[in-house]
Amino acid sequence: MTPLLPVQAGGAQAFVADLARGLAGRGHRVELYCAGGSEVPGVELVEIAVGAEVSRALVMPGASRSEAVPELRDGFERLFKELRRRGADAVSQHAFDAEAIELAEDLPVVHTLHLPPLVPGVVAAARTSRARFATVSGSAQAGWASARLVTALLPDGVPDWKPEPAPVEPVALIAGRISPEKGIEDGVAAARLAGLEPLVEIRPPLPRAELWRLMARSAVTLMPAKWEEPFGLVAAEAQVAGCPVAAYARGALPEVVSEGAGGFLARPDDVADLAEAIRRCLQLDRSRVRDQARERLLIDRSLDAYEEALS
Repeated sequence: MTPLLPVQAGGAQAFVADLARGLAGRGHRVELYCAGGSEVPGVELVEIAVGAEVSRALVMPGASRSEAVPELRDGFERLFKELRRRGADAVSQHAFDAEAIELAEDLPVVHTLHLPPLVPGVVAAARTSRARFATVSGSAQAGWASARLVTALLPDGVPDWKPEPAPVEPVALIAGRISPEKGIEDGVAAARLAGLEPLVEIRPPLPRAELWRLMARSAVTLMPAKWEEPFGLVAAEAQVAGCPVAAYARGALPEVVSEGAGGFLARPDDVADLAEAIRRCLQLDRSRVRDQARERLLIDRSLDAYEEALS
């Protein structure tokens, strides 16, 4: 419903672009179906025109879409009509919309659920579908099990890159969507308690390469999540940059942030404990933070999992 661009709207969009590029790089023919105006170098795009009205269908944590959005169904109908015309050996579907699940029912599809079961219509569509479903972390998998849906685990991952040597600045970075569930106010307060300057990446959003370089210069990256974070791509990217992560032990963050190796976890909603986690992060060897992240969190493990699931 929004174009895929060099500065993505969120982690799921960034991951889908990385997944498409990665599979293409392994020799697969990949067609990436996306909204018109998308830019994903290195991948064949099939762009579907959608109107601005589809923005009403965006799903945000803490809010449930209750009204039907006819423009969204129209867009998906055009998408799946074109997909059936072209044909596909396998379909990896990432839209968190009941319409996408319903209209793909007879295709060789695996639906990846990047969010918890927070939209009743999506939950109902998934339960009645005969297709295969996957989630991105053990925490998300457990959440969907509580909603009576069996899912496979197809973990997210991030690209590798090598940061240039640079001085580490005494700042605590808070990156990602500016939204209440991200706990930015807790991060700012904890950073100041720990004696660091909070740096909130607001506008304009940084291209990922620039964000990674900022992570490599930051003393710590904060993830004070106020919700059951289904993965936490920022936490993975920071560690690959060699930047330790201080996070609330909520959702999938204990899976992404290896305690004492990639960062430290704090009791949820406890700002003082988060400040202590920040202080402990400053003692970590940044080269080891990067090494353990490259062993656990790179896109290669995702590509392996998707190749197996889609074969």
